[in-house]
Amino acid sequence: MRAIVAALAANIGIAITKFIAAAISGSASMLAEAIHSVADSGNQFLLIVGGRRSRRVATAAHPFGYGRSRFIYAFMVSIVLFSIGGMFSIFEGFSKLSEPHELDNAWLPLAVLGVSIVLESFSLRTALREAKKMRGKSSLVKFIRHAKSPELPVVMLEDIAALIGLVFAFAGILLTVVTHNPIFDAYGTLAIGTLLIAVAVILGIETSSLLIGEGASADDVALIRDALEVVVGKGGVIHMKTLYLGPDELMLGAKIAIAKDASGAEIAETIDAAEASVRNAVPATRVIYLEPDIKRASPRKKPSAAKSTPARARR
Repeated sequence: MRAIVAALAANIGIAITKFIAAAISGSASMLAEAIHSVADSGNQFLLIVGGRRSRRVATAAHPFGYGRSRFIYAFMVSIVLFSIGGMFSIFEGFSKLSEPHELDNAWLPLAVLGVSIVLESFSLRTALREAKKMRGKSSLVKFIRHAKSPELPVVMLEDIAALIGLVFAFAGILLTVVTHNPIFDAYGTLAIGTLLIAVAVILGIETSSLLIGEGASADDVALIRDALEVVVGKGGVIHMKTLYLGPDELMLGAKIAIAKDASGAEIAETIDAAEASVRNAVPATRVIYLEPDIKRASPRKKPSAAKSTPARARR
């Protein structure tokens, strides 16, 4: 939440400044960056709303709660970034190519972009520091791809895209000033639009995977299996499946082997002990369904009788 609020505050201030600079200078790159900041501000607001809605109490209509609201709102972020940010920038870039015009007071957008780069760097630094606490030794790419909490990856990708977009806008305006050719301003706008669309596609792919339903990581699956086998014995897990109901809530369904002569009380004690063992190993496993079963030994294959080919009688 700290990273989201920091990004929201930075983007609101930056968007206002960019709109003023775009109105005075007439720069298409500056206008594209202003729209980009508005889209980012809306995205951070969506993440905050998704986080609040995910904390609603489970109901009869939604017995597993509303944890996936965070996935839905994160997916909406990719749509906003694609439509408002990317497509508008592409449209503005082509408009500037067809009707180029000189920039007025070009020093103003350059100064605004320079300050924006500094502010976005602080926002990205905050997101990276928060992500470091969660990702451990994993690389940033792996963290973005496999994180179950969508907010930090979204904020990081937005901040990275914002910094690169600012560089594109700065380069486009600077080249326009140096060469007196406004086509570079249009190229900068098109580059910003292409960048935003690429980031939106990446976000859409990652969040759609969470919406479809992802299971626990390979490491957590191994921890859960080991925790169950501590109670039911080695090889006592017949099969198991996991599913994230939300970023912080994992559901486990498993069939475990129980002794053939176990009483009802002993089965209940085994299940309770197995649930406690799993929750101690992977605390996110909050919903657990365990089905006791008698493990049957796999039937031995009967040795196939050797087939003999009768020798042909000689005539």
